[in-house]
Amino acid sequence: MSLTHHLGSLVLAQSDSWITFDVSAFLDQFWNNTFDGLAYGSIYALVALGYTLVYGVLKLINFAHSEVFIYGVYATWFTFYGLGFRPGNTPTLTVVELIGFLLLALIASMAVSGGTAVVLERVAYRPLRKRGAPKLVFLITAIGASFVLQQLIFIWRGGNPELGIRLMRNEEVFTLFGGSITNVTIITVVASIVLMLAVNYFVNKTKFGRGIRAVAQDPDTATLMGVNKERVIVLTFLIGGLLAGAAALFYMMKIPQGAWYQGGFLLGIKAFTAAVLGGIGNLRGALLGGLLLGVAENYGQSLFGGGWRDIVAFALLVLVLMIRPTGILGESLGKARV
Repeated sequence: MSLTHHLGSLVLAQSDSWITFDVSAFLDQFWNNTFDGLAYGSIYALVALGYTLVYGVLKLINFAHSEVFIYGVYATWFTFYGLGFRPGNTPTLTVVELIGFLLLALIASMAVSGGTAVVLERVAYRPLRKRGAPKLVFLITAIGASFVLQQLIFIWRGGNPELGIRLMRNEEVFTLFGGSITNVTIITVVASIVLMLAVNYFVNKTKFGRGIRAVAQDPDTATLMGVNKERVIVLTFLIGGLLAGAAALFYMMKIPQGAWYQGGFLLGIKAFTAAVLGGIGNLRGALLGGLLLGVAENYGQSLFGGGWRDIVAFALLVLVLMIRPTGILGESLGKARV
């Protein structure tokens, strides 16, 4: 009898139990879960960068960022719909056509999410800053803004989700270590890493990036040195919104569910978890935390059962924070290495 079957015998409960410990399934699906988890983790990481940037500059947990993301999902869906595509049918497109349509959807989703983030900053947070409101008021406002943005979609589109629209099938391109790597996984991971490297370069190497780091480190001194703090704050929200819009497109490509007004809640919480896991206020930490979270929850799903996917993700966060409260990397945006 093989080692896999020996380990598979370590099941702690019957198949109808609320928890299992199926090592056999974990080992059989290890590489598939790893590659698939990297795709999910890339989406988490892009959204987590928005939390990280805003926290690094304002020390604010922008809980409405999940709705910034879901507005991008709706923009992607309506772009596909406006181009003539409908739920349930995957069209046959040439490579040039596919790239063109995806780029149009990417531009639309980034524009809508970026615009939503800027409007959110101007309407909800800027008046509080001018009045010198305490941090708790900002937090309560963020939660309230999240519900407002949700309800605006609910009033407009109702409570039923839009059925998913796909422009390409999720097909295997090649295998590695016995694990399947699909076209959607490749696009999601590669594009997400390119975007995150671009943001990291922008923050660490450009004039505007130095302004962001200066405000994050000491806003008063940065203002005295000629940095326009309000412009930096708007730029920070805009970058976070643009990244959330990009994540929205990859979300629509990866996850079969369509747009739903509450669809950003759980993903937003996971993205925030990824930011904290890697080190809140740390750009590299957001990437690391997102990838780790995506892989870990896939592992947990195989090992303990599908219902434990989300629980494993948050249990990992608690475990890491017990050992290292500042997160894995624990470096603030204002102290980022150049």
